[in-house]
Amino acid sequence: MTKLLLALISVTVFAAGPKTPVAKPRVDTATFAAGCFWGTEEFFRKIPGVMETRVGFTGGTTPHPKYEETNDGHTGHAESVEIKFDPAKVTYDHLLDQFFKMHDPTTKNRQGNDEGTQYRSAIFAHGAEQMKEAKAFKEKVEKSGAWKAPITTEITEAATFWPAEAYHQKYLVKNPGGYDNHYLRKISFDK
Repeated sequence: MTKLLLALISVTVFAAGPKTPVAKPRVDTATFAAGCFWGTEEFFRKIPGVMETRVGFTGGTTPHPKYEETNDGHTGHAESVEIKFDPAKVTYDHLLDQFFKMHDPTTKNRQGNDEGTQYRSAIFAHGAEQMKEAKAFKEKVEKSGAWKAPITTEITEAATFWPAEAYHQKYLVKNPGGYDNHYLRKISFDK
């Protein structure tokens, strides 16, 4: 009986073969501001290849800002969403395309009912390659004429991202039907 059990174990181990390590996906980061961060996060978290999102504040000067501090625009921060994505499944270029279609990039410091510098349209580039891609894509959008007014989106280097309070994270998942003015416009930037 013992010999039979050892033989079965040997056959099982041999048949299973050596374990091959599973490659972890590469994770890149994108940071966008497009008005109220609740709707911006909800829009991007649904894109296949987006692995994680979180809302917060960036682009200003106040360390560890709270929502109440940024609400009056004096911190310089924009309500933003930080996106972790797998570039093998979704490209930065596709995220830029969706960004320029999901909000109005022609209204300076305003989206829907929200007004102030904290609601500005902005791309916070993580590195030289993203900076180059973002500038080129903005130029493509401007040349396409899809938006009938000048693009006001600012493009700057990513700085410290300060996460917002927990109740803001995945807000529209927790509060279905909450305020959201983000949607995909049926426009094209290809001539």
